Amino acid sequence: MAGGNERSMKALKEVWKRAENSLCADCGKPDPDWASSTLGVFICLSCSGIHRNIPSISKVKSLKMDYWDDAQVQFLAKHGNAVTKAIYEAHIPIYYYQPTYNDCQVLREQWIRAKYERKEFTEPGKWLPYSDGVKEGILWKRGRDNGQFLPRKFLLSEREGCLKYFTKQDAKEPKINVKIDVINATFQPEKIGSPNGLQITYLKDNKTRNIFVYHESGKEVVDWFNAIRSVQFHYLKVAFPIASDNEIKNRLTRNFLKEGYMEKTGPKQREAFKKRWFTLDHRRLMYFKDPLDAFAKGEVFVGSRENGYSVQKGLPSGTQGNFSWHYGITIVTPDREYLFTCETESDQLEWIRAFTSVINQAMTPQEYASKCLDAVSFPS
Repeated sequence: MAGGNERSMKALKEVWKRAENSLCADCGKPDPDWASSTLGVFICLSCSGIHRNIPSISKVKSLKMDYWDDAQVQFLAKHGNAVTKAIYEAHIPIYYYQPTYNDCQVLREQWIRAKYERKEFTEPGKWLPYSDGVKEGILWKRGRDNGQFLPRKFLLSEREGCLKYFTKQDAKEPKINVKIDVINATFQPEKIGSPNGLQITYLKDNKTRNIFVYHESGKEVVDWFNAIRSVQFHYLKVAFPIASDNEIKNRLTRNFLKEGYMEKTGPKQREAFKKRWFTLDHRRLMYFKDPLDAFAKGEVFVGSRENGYSVQKGLPSGTQGNFSWHYGITIVTPDREYLFTCETESDQLEWIRAFTSVINQAMTPQEYASKCLDAVSFPS
């Protein structure tokens, strides 16, 4: 903290070290070292950059490098994260996704703007653009075969319990009509090549299908995301009437546990290893020739340790397939072993941690049923 009198510096440190201010007010990152002198919240460097883009609402300063006068310190002391959150986060819908510091820029920015700029959560019963139970509009969708993004009309309906998209504005019949309970949505800006890129995944005949979309407006694409969660939440409330709101919330959209390239071999374990893109979506491990493929080329169910599943570092001795990457992983299932190689040791350890986190979880009755239905395995 450059400059400032000793009394102000001491008072600022006292407010700063309160337990309520130990995490960023917006993304939860530990040890925030910036604050808003107009909102009274303690925030991290990354979120301070977003606040700086709404100067009419928030003025941000470094707690370490900037001068804070007595009035500003008193304002922080009077407010702080707990008081300010009680105002701006008073009525967040249960289904609304609250991003963390691990989430992408567009989610964090729209969360901050929704709170402080649009004040979406300050009043009970306030109309929200993602809470009507129906949403219709244009999203740019990637073509399955040609890879081009073209505008397509999408329709989300709580009454019908589905998401549709149409190849033409005036089309009477949708290209797809997907039940809301088999849909997942996750932001994929790097994969899609757009800061507002959204991957919509759904199950068809117990196989995974991917749709990649974006919108020029960050607000619009985040509204679509939360509209999907809203419709899912109300659908599941009807389907599972005795489940708590938090139980249902945990069944809404989810981020993938891990994605990236590995090499794989076939079931005979003598074939050459091939580089493929892998996605671990809880107990589904899928692989694709290209990260933007519409369909997985293969899937395998990853069960629990008590049901005979395990992950091992390295490959079995005597593995014959040719591979160019040398950091091996073996997934052991009751039926067979699956062999993979990673390019670096850090990749290997990250994948092992992800697999271990799944295998260490007990299987639910629904997951048992999914395993019985899932006859898909990795082809060669």
